[in-house]
Amino acid sequence: MVRLLLLRQSLRGGPMATQTVAPHPDVLSEETKELYREAMQTFDEAEVPFLVGGAYAYARYTGIERHTKDFDVFLRSGDFDCALEVLARAGWQTEVTFPHWLGKGYRGEDFVDVIFSSGNGVARVDEEWFEHAVAEEVLGYPTRLIPAEEMIWSKSFIMERERFDGADVAHVLHARARELDWDRLLRRFEPNGGWRVLLAHLTLFGYIYPGDAALIPTQVIDTLNDRLRRETAQPASEAKSRLCRGTILSRSQYLIDTHLWGYEDARLQPVGNMTPAEIELWTESSVKDGDTGQLEVIENLGRPGRR
Repeated sequence: MVRLLLLRQSLRGGPMATQTVAPHPDVLSEETKELYREAMQTFDEAEVPFLVGGAYAYARYTGIERHTKDFDVFLRSGDFDCALEVLARAGWQTEVTFPHWLGKGYRGEDFVDVIFSSGNGVARVDEEWFEHAVAEEVLGYPTRLIPAEEMIWSKSFIMERERFDGADVAHVLHARARELDWDRLLRRFEPNGGWRVLLAHLTLFGYIYPGDAALIPTQVIDTLNDRLRRETAQPASEAKSRLCRGTILSRSQYLIDTHLWGYEDARLQPVGNMTPAEIELWTESSVKDGDTGQLEVIENLGRPGRR
C-alpha cells in the first residue's frame, strides 16, 4: 500500500520530473547496485559509449517501477566486442549469447545485458539513439538513457507466446505522447512494413484509453490509415505474396508458416537483417523459454507416416 501511494505521488508530479532513477531499496542488494554502477564506470573509463535501457528507462518515462535482476546496456554494434573485452579485463565473465544482438557480463548471479540490436534484427542501435539520449542518474551514477521513441520501436515487435510488450508500449505512449518525435518514430517503423505494427499499437491505445485517445496526434493516425487504405486496395506484389513477417514478432509462433506452408521468413537477408544461422540459434532459444508447440508439430509431421 505504501509503495502504491508513492507511485501515485510520482505520477502526480509527472514522469518527466527530475529524479534519480533507482529501484526500491529492498529489491536489489547494495552489492548488486554497486556492481551495476561499476559496469557503467568501467565503460566510461574505457570510453565505450553506452545507454541504459530496460526497467530504468521505463521508470523514467512512465513513473512505473519494475524490478528485474538484469541491467540493460545499449551500444553500437561496432563497440560490442570492445565492451565485452572491457568487462572481461575488469573481472567479469562474459559471453556472446546471440551474435546478432546480445552479449552478457556476469558476476556471480548478477549480470549485465550488452545489447546492440533486437532479437528479430529490427531495432539496431545507431547514431540517433545517442543523439536523442536522455541524461539521467541511474543508481546515483550520472549516465544517459535510451530515447522513448527507440524504446517504443524495439518493444512494439515483441509479441512472443511467453512475452508481449504491448502494455509497455501503451504506458510509454500514455506518458510521453505529447513530447514524442513522431516524424522519427514513423521513420523507425518504415522498413519492411513495420508501420502496420505501429498502427496496431496506436489503435490498441485508443481501446485501452478511450478517454485519452486524442493523445495520439490526428495527423499520425490519418497518415497511417490513408496508407493502409491505399495498400489494401492494391493486389500484393509477387515479392510479398509468399512473405511471412510474423517471425519478426515471434521467433516460435510462425514456424509452421515458414517450415510447412512455404512462406519466406521476413527476417532473412536481404529482406531482413538476419542470416540462416542467426535465425536457427534464435529459434532454439524459444525452447529454453518453454515454447515448443510449433517445433513439436513440425517434428511430428516430419515423421514417416505423418501428414
